[in-house]
Amino acid sequence: MRVLITGSQGYIGTVMTEVFAAAGHEVIGLDIGYFAECVMGPPPQDPPTIAIDLRDITVDDLAGFDAVVHLAALSNDPLGAVAPDITHDINHHASVALARAAKEAGVGRFLYASTCSVYGAAGDELVTESAPLRPLTPYAESKVRVEEDVAALADDSFVPVFLRNATAFGFSSRLRADIVLNNLVGYAVFTGQVKVLSDGTPWRPLVHIRDIADAFLACLDAPADVVSGTAYNVGSEANNVTVAQIAQSVVDEVPGVTLAITGETGSDPRSYQVDFGAIRRDLGFEARWQIADGAFELHRAYAASDFTEEQFFSRFTRLARLRDLQDTRVIDEAMRRYSALS
Repeated sequence: MRVLITGSQGYIGTVMTEVFAAAGHEVIGLDIGYFAECVMGPPPQDPPTIAIDLRDITVDDLAGFDAVVHLAALSNDPLGAVAPDITHDINHHASVALARAAKEAGVGRFLYASTCSVYGAAGDELVTESAPLRPLTPYAESKVRVEEDVAALADDSFVPVFLRNATAFGFSSRLRADIVLNNLVGYAVFTGQVKVLSDGTPWRPLVHIRDIADAFLACLDAPADVVSGTAYNVGSEANNVTVAQIAQSVVDEVPGVTLAITGETGSDPRSYQVDFGAIRRDLGFEARWQIADGAFELHRAYAASDFTEEQFFSRFTRLARLRDLQDTRVIDEAMRRYSALS
């Protein structure tokens, strides 16, 4: 298939393009490049890439593609809290416009990167895809709205699938340091301490980025009558863990570090455990990576780098990177490139 992957120069997109190309698909990327230089290790080999803001995509840009894998977004809760209107503009409105344009262009399959955080405060029971959606942040709210709006576009010729990914972890050459396991390993390596500001009790489901890529590949190849309009949780029940357990896995991996659970921010209301049975039953998909595997992988990568603590967290934290791009007048307050302004 000829596949367009939005957000191709991001944390997950850099791995997704590699996995899809290795599976024999013709991959084209689409990315405005805000995080293209946020690289650890050798530079990745990007596919041919369309440099365009997600908000400016037209039907003509999507002509000739068999499928769109839509990853591009303003992608974390702190950023959503700082810029909720822009988060909805990009994550919700531009995503729905992309889906409509894809349908008009004759694209047959639309794979959307949603999130398990749509379940919000779900308590201690495992939640399935039919559970009530209780998004607690602008980021999660935007994902719910896209699922609702794009599901309405489904028909015999347009097959949308919604992949509700657990919290990602693992090494990508375009790293993110602002997601929980990646972050805690970073603090362990660069400061010698694993510090948890909450009380450590909230539950989080985690999934490795390569498992995410494999799940998208499975949905690309699945029969349309099985997956059309369907939401799938992506992850593994074995990786439903508390924040304190994630922190302990880092302590177990990185020698000599100390663990401090301060509780100074109290208990995070975002707490949920997730059932991943549907994607196993429908598609035979099984997540392979465990949290300990990811801690090992990240520890080795960070330890081999020559970054300082300040360089590591400023380069690989999304909010810090975007603020730097604004301070240096690469992008404006609406997160558009100045060079693109009329």
